[in-house]
Amino acid sequence: MAGSPLVNDLRAALGDDAVLTDPDLLRLHRKDEADLCEAGTPLVVTRPRSTADVVEVVTIAGRYGVPVVPQGARTGLAGAANAVDGAVVVSMVAMDAVLEIDPVSRIAVVQPGVVNAALSAEVAKQGLWYPPDPGSWEMSTIGGNVSTNAGGMCCVKYGVTTEYVLGLEVVLASGEVLRTGRRTAKGVAGYDLTRLFVGSEGTLGVITEVTVALRPAPAESLTMVAVFPTTAAAGRAVARIAEDGLTPSLLELIDRTYLRAIEAYRPMGLRTDVEALLLASADTGSQAAGDLARLAELCEAAGAEEIYAATDAVEAAALLQARRLGHAAMEKFARESFPGGNGGMVIDDVAVPRGALAALLDGVARIAVECDVTIGVVGHAGDGNMHPNIVVDRADPASLERGRRAFDEIIRLGLELGGTCTGEHGVGLLKRDWLAREIGPVSLRVHQAIKAALDPAGLFNPGKVF
Repeated sequence: MAGSPLVNDLRAALGDDAVLTDPDLLRLHRKDEADLCEAGTPLVVTRPRSTADVVEVVTIAGRYGVPVVPQGARTGLAGAANAVDGAVVVSMVAMDAVLEIDPVSRIAVVQPGVVNAALSAEVAKQGLWYPPDPGSWEMSTIGGNVSTNAGGMCCVKYGVTTEYVLGLEVVLASGEVLRTGRRTAKGVAGYDLTRLFVGSEGTLGVITEVTVALRPAPAESLTMVAVFPTTAAAGRAVARIAEDGLTPSLLELIDRTYLRAIEAYRPMGLRTDVEALLLASADTGSQAAGDLARLAELCEAAGAEEIYAATDAVEAAALLQARRLGHAAMEKFARESFPGGNGGMVIDDVAVPRGALAALLDGVARIAVECDVTIGVVGHAGDGNMHPNIVVDRADPASLERGRRAFDEIIRLGLELGGTCTGEHGVGLLKRDWLAREIGPVSLRVHQAIKAALDPAGLFNPGKVF
């Protein structure tokens, strides 16, 4: 392997330390965090340090007709970063510089390997804020966030990644470097190529630079918790809040399965005897107390059994941390649910109109019973984006089959309710068939035509999205 012509060419172009062939490192770069998705073993992992390095990798891989799989921190949950056998992995983690912060234009220019939390910390020094905050924000990279159009807990008020990406630098399959977008607050020249690449999951090019919009840092939030006798009652509360015109800065749902998993993972005094909890915040400054009071009224009207407000910023941060711990806690719960630590999760990610949230949650409960599986539900209730995560026994084919059936039934229900098969995790490998059903044959042909135009040999992240 180490003596293959392709690897030799890569070493000559990038240097030995940026071209990795150690079998343990190859195994490490096989897949992202998506459970139960297929993954191959790459031929080589490259760690470019510059756009010029990426051009070299893409050009050399193209010369040999070898697939190219871009990767960030591999925190994705749909298999979009999974390698295929014999591929060249392009790991962007070494391109981790914040190149510029402009407080006048309120923009930052970063390389794709910058970690989301690191960017947030840097811009905060100048009183600015980068709102997209996926649950993996302390590990995930901006390049990965852009490639999957990541969301997060602030999306209910501030939107997802695509609303903050102003421009990109992308290496195309031809080896050419494309610059898209702008630095200005407004601009409508030409097709919006920036948005084309946001969410493209590495299938159209390798992102090497990102220009993002920033906001002034928000006022300190006030936070409250409402507990409900059913998840559907919590869903009805969300619909009432939306109908009332309130826009909380955060509105998250955690069901009883997740509450118990979080409390077992890190005891925090959470109530585990209720079916659902809504975590809500308001960052409207002097109006926040009034907004929080109105949120409480609407939750009470929808059937909340108890409501309590955080007494200070420390308690509010603890509640937010409980929500962020959900994925790790549920992974531990799933692992320990079956002998030998064989438990795993089939991670779902559907979004429905807010008015359909109660119907979705009722349907998930029904599907859990029908398929005889445990399903924990957590998610961004304020924008109708739920993560019903299905616990399965990896060692039991019957359990895996029931889990996959539940996964499909949840997506089918989401589409029937006017929703989408993925609210923020992306398509990757996990939802290719469902994307085709959701967008229809005409849209699928347009997708394929764009792919063929930009990547005629089909070497960029093959098998992903469609």
